[in-house]
Amino acid sequence: MKRFTTVSDPQVTTLLRSGAIGVIRTDTLYGIVCLADDEQAVDRIYQLKDRSEHKSPIVLIASTEQLYDDPSAETLNHLDALWPGPVSIILPSQQAPKWLRRENDSIAYRLPAPDELQKLISRTGRLIAPSANPEAHVPAMSIDEAYDYFGDSVDFYVDEGLVEDDRPSKLIRINQDGSIERLR
Repeated sequence: MKRFTTVSDPQVTTLLRSGAIGVIRTDTLYGIVCLADDEQAVDRIYQLKDRSEHKSPIVLIASTEQLYDDPSAETLNHLDALWPGPVSIILPSQQAPKWLRRENDSIAYRLPAPDELQKLISRTGRLIAPSANPEAHVPAMSIDEAYDYFGDSVDFYVDEGLVEDDRPSKLIRINQDGSIERLR
């Protein structure tokens, strides 16, 4: 198990590209992350979190080009108005792999605001990033809390300090007809 102080460390990119899972600070909380397109790594996170097999994960992207499906011009306008930032947006995603969609036809995406996090996602590709806690437990607000949950079962940790604001991202759904619903 390795420990880093920033997501810009080149080893973080190398580890993620090799199929590793890690805990990093997102633009909201600490998340447990891996490549979204790595089915085995995604399954590993689901097992570690004891996450319901029916729930799709949040997918972090660095640009709208990383969406699995091509959004309409109207949807792109909505996304441009809402991102980057702590807003997760559920979009129809028929082209997303089954292991991400689970029993859904949509995916919740987030384009985070921090530059270093966007650069990491640009280098690695899409990342899943559910909160760093087992299902039904309080999200980890520090790397020490995340380590208490996962220990050496996680390949690396990036310690970027204590999370002071524990609010999760806003959650919005953009429907096929272009209508918007705020869910959280």
